[in-house]
Amino acid sequence: MVFAQEKTETKTKSAITFGVKGGMNVSSHTDGNEDTYYWSNYERKAKIGFNAGAFVNIPISGKFSVQPEILYNGLGSKIESTIKFDIPDARMNNKETFSLSYLSMPLMLQYNLLPELYVEAGPEFGFLLGGRSKGDLTQTSNQDGASSTQSYSDKIAMDLFNKFNFGIGIGAGYYFTQNLAVTARFTAGVTDIYKYNTYDAVRNNALQVGLAYKFK
Repeated sequence: MVFAQEKTETKTKSAITFGVKGGMNVSSHTDGNEDTYYWSNYERKAKIGFNAGAFVNIPISGKFSVQPEILYNGLGSKIESTIKFDIPDARMNNKETFSLSYLSMPLMLQYNLLPELYVEAGPEFGFLLGGRSKGDLTQTSNQDGASSTQSYSDKIAMDLFNKFNFGIGIGAGYYFTQNLAVTARFTAGVTDIYKYNTYDAVRNNALQVGLAYKFK
């Protein structure tokens, strides 16, 4: 009986696995400010970024396991806005890439539908590392269509942003070899990215697609 128990304990311990993962983020910001009027237009669009980090997979019972992760997470959005002035054809156009960098810690509960296929859900905790606004501001001043463009690239004012970010993720993964898997996850933001926002909350959302490698 002691020998059998030792074998069981050894098997349980060896079932805990470590790995690395990474891939592409398609991120966006959800808010209520995407408005269009006769004199202005403001729209947020998706931005491409990446994520990379490590994970540990811990079986808990049957087909269930818990997978804590620690990731670098590149989020943000693209912003396009136009302001029209009273002078005919006078307007100002802005195209901006708004990037935010987070240290993210997802905690996923996974269920194996098949030995190689799993689904998952769980919270994600993030901590803001920094960010940057980069874009082109074009001003058209008269009917001739003459315009001037000014480029800018500025770090965000960290004091204006919430350092903590919270989201809920759902996803799936498929191990097409014993070690290598393709993964997909969507994380919907819950908290506002801004600290002193008096309008609708602006939240991080991200679709992540990538690869995971499990060491065995």
